[in-house]
Amino acid sequence: MMKISEINAIFEVWEQANPNPKTELNYDSPYELLVAVVLSAQSTDRQVNIVTEQLFSMANSPSKMLELGEKKLTQIIQSIGLYRSKAANIIKLSQLLVEKYCEVIPSTLEALISLPGVGVKTANVVLNVLYGLPTIAVDTHVFRVSNRLGFVHAKTVEQAQKQLPMVVPDNYKKYAHHWMILHGRYVCQAKKPLCSSCGIWRYCQWEKKHAP
Repeated sequence: MMKISEINAIFEVWEQANPNPKTELNYDSPYELLVAVVLSAQSTDRQVNIVTEQLFSMANSPSKMLELGEKKLTQIIQSIGLYRSKAANIIKLSQLLVEKYCEVIPSTLEALISLPGVGVKTANVVLNVLYGLPTIAVDTHVFRVSNRLGFVHAKTVEQAQKQLPMVVPDNYKKYAHHWMILHGRYVCQAKKPLCSSCGIWRYCQWEKKHAP
């Protein structure tokens, strides 16, 4: 496991380069954020933003989504992976938000994961981005980066989800998953990591890294 001094050094580099990282999903309301994150599973933020530009112009609240209906929603998001199941879940969670939460997005993990289509990762993104809580959402980028760097030694996303909060310094937790996502998306890519452009190369414990 990486030394805490090295973990701090990595986050210092990321913070200096981007002190206030944000999600790259486009949204104008808490409900839009929730829907966008649900749609982003196994899809790129870019593709989700293309789809939601049209979707949110037609349905940007739970009640309006119910008026739109599952059939029309399915047609709008069909370019997104798993679009049929996502459409069904978005309609169901919208119904629950109307009936149980007066269209207000819940602010606890337990309540969020009770919504159809909302898992721990999605819930943690919403809690972090919407409510400013220091949660760490583990997606494919965070899983890859945290393992390659040596933050964690995890074989599954679930293991990484448990380990990361124990090793990420408290003062960096609020933006931790944003920095790791951006690093994985633009530098430490899955097939062709750009080690020559990596500002934290010297700390990386990945045995396959190449000299910059």
